[in-house]
Amino acid sequence: MSGEGRQLAFDLPHRPATGRDDFLVTPSNAKAVALIDLWPNWPSNVLILLGPPGSGKSHLAAVWHEMTGASVARPSEVRADAVPWLLEKGALVIEDAPGEALDEPAFFHLLNLAREQKAYVLITALAPPPAWGIALPDLLSRLKAAPIAQLGPPDDALLRGVLVKLFADRQIGVDEATVSYLISRMPRELAAARSLVAEIDRRALEERAEVTRNFAAKVLGDIVSPGLFTGEDG
Repeated sequence: MSGEGRQLAFDLPHRPATGRDDFLVTPSNAKAVALIDLWPNWPSNVLILLGPPGSGKSHLAAVWHEMTGASVARPSEVRADAVPWLLEKGALVIEDAPGEALDEPAFFHLLNLAREQKAYVLITALAPPPAWGIALPDLLSRLKAAPIAQLGPPDDALLRGVLVKLFADRQIGVDEATVSYLISRMPRELAAARSLVAEIDRRALEERAEVTRNFAAKVLGDIVSPGLFTGEDG
């Protein structure tokens, strides 16, 4: 079968993440996934996971959280009195560094204590530490020495796999023409894929319509025009 009549198969390599969709591995994230998978044999006890909005940072951090049983904190929660219990589990995820008001001495204390206790810290961020505006030289030096796992923007293979899986989860059969059309026109963010499939499903049920290329194109146009895409999979 070909064209409009062919339903896509979901055959990308993936890894389970508790409470989330499967994490798909493609060229845009393969190197970062490989570095995450090196744990506990990381080149340092601190790893920084970088990527643009919608690249899957939070998702991959959740995979590591599941692997390690790590605690999870925002940068604003890193305070001097909180450092010991943040590291109680021997692993910690700090999401979306540096945050709005980073307590630099407390953050430096956390990294020092983590090294002393042989605990692991995974930090997610949009930009590398030199762009964080850090004033404490010792903290900046420590962060610059940490290895970086870099996620690229979602590539076609990742968007395709995510769309097909999201449709399959909702028991919606889609063909190659529909998925290719959506990939070529939708925002290149994983959160946008989730919002789009959810809206297509809602509209299809509401209108009792079959999910064809033309129907999906109409829904996409309605979403994009008023800018209704929201949320982020960091």
